[in-house]
Amino acid sequence: MLWLYLHFPHLLLDHLRRLQDENTAMAVADPQGQHILQACCQARSLGVVPGMRLKTAISLAPDLRIASLQGKDSPEMPSPAFILEQQAQWLYRFSARISLHDDDGLLTEVSSLRRLYGSISALWRLLEQELDKRGLTASLALGVTPKAARLCARAGIGERSIQESRLQQALENLPLESCEFDSKTLERLTRLGLTRMGEVFDLPQAQLAQRLNRTLLIYIQQIQGLRHDPQPYWQPPHHFCQRGDFLQEVEHAQGLLFSLQRILNDLEDDLLWRQQDTDTLQLRLHHRHEPMTCLTIKSAGPEHRAEAFMELLRIRLEQHKLAAPVHALELEVDRFISRQKPTGQDLLGQSSDPQEAWNHLMSRLQARLGERAVLRLLPKADHRPEKAWAPQPLTQRTTTPSDPAPWPCRPLWLLKSPVPLTQAPSGWFSGPERISGGWWDGERVQRDYYVAQLQTGQLAWVYREGRDCWFVHGWFG
Repeated sequence: MLWLYLHFPHLLLDHLRRLQDENTAMAVADPQGQHILQACCQARSLGVVPGMRLKTAISLAPDLRIASLQGKDSPEMPSPAFILEQQAQWLYRFSARISLHDDDGLLTEVSSLRRLYGSISALWRLLEQELDKRGLTASLALGVTPKAARLCARAGIGERSIQESRLQQALENLPLESCEFDSKTLERLTRLGLTRMGEVFDLPQAQLAQRLNRTLLIYIQQIQGLRHDPQPYWQPPHHFCQRGDFLQEVEHAQGLLFSLQRILNDLEDDLLWRQQDTDTLQLRLHHRHEPMTCLTIKSAGPEHRAEAFMELLRIRLEQHKLAAPVHALELEVDRFISRQKPTGQDLLGQSSDPQEAWNHLMSRLQARLGERAVLRLLPKADHRPEKAWAPQPLTQRTTTPSDPAPWPCRPLWLLKSPVPLTQAPSGWFSGPERISGGWWDGERVQRDYYVAQLQTGQLAWVYREGRDCWFVHGWFG
């Protein structure tokens, strides 16, 4: 089998840089703020390297942006395991067999992907493009065993060739310091005059068994492929969740939009890959000294486009005053809807589906006015006009009959309560239509309705109950 390993040397730093709207030198310091743990390429070009004292780094790069790992006064950072799982979610679109390693590496089996991508080189190029798109720094390496691919990737000597001889040569040329031996084992092998991994492989197995304990012997045999090395495969969660952290706290809601745009682009890619839509977003804003703010953004119908969600979020954030500065945000989706067959696009590249246009309009109205302010009217099983309809939220799904019965002539403007007429109508167009009901709730009516023209020329829906006077119940346009 053939394995591909992706090693992320400074994943937390890439995570912080990805959602920043600037390209400056950045570094991650330890919780005490004494030493540099991770440095980006710009910082390295200025001489800043991991392990350097913070004061020295600032003297070399005065404009260096520093992020501290959960210091006393620093906001809580996401765990490395959480960030690595976010990378596994997009890698899962290319390969289904993924294993997570030590919070900084992903292993995937690629032997079965040759026919799908045409070649391993094509898959390699696709992954490099995706890494560049996401602003991730990674070292890739192929290997005939999982541990061989891991060691080569962490040493930065990855081979794109699928020839086992070249992969084996790269593995054998690894210095022992790069083979993840503990200090005692490394000292013991060095005293034997060994400097490269190939020299360890050349030793007879019996001699290795005498000089090394059983655990180390199994480790070396797994690197060679002489012993089985089972890998637990990761399964993607049934939800979408991404987090963005800020080096400087954001005080205005407008400052959140840049980070949200990138996360929504990832959400659109995820929904396209799932072939599903969603209508509910959960946005959580983290504050340092205040409780977390939770916002629910709903669309009137299924949606997957980042631009549509971005418009709803922009409207919602314009109306929402931040309770406190924001140091991190999370966007989560756990409701997915099966995608309907698209109806095509018009000449301008916009959707020609009237239902999609309707959903877009209703979503904007709900975001601007609130969900309870936008309702729809649905008929009720009652003959009395004032009780024959009821308001209902747009989010509640209902089914309508495919072939409804023909409706009688009704005005679009129904008065809240009937108004008595002082003069009888001057003209008649239809009627009478007798409506009798309400005996079941104590509000019985028995009316004869007509479409009539009043003395003023208006077209009205009038009725007379018994021999009493006339009443206007609605107006026609």
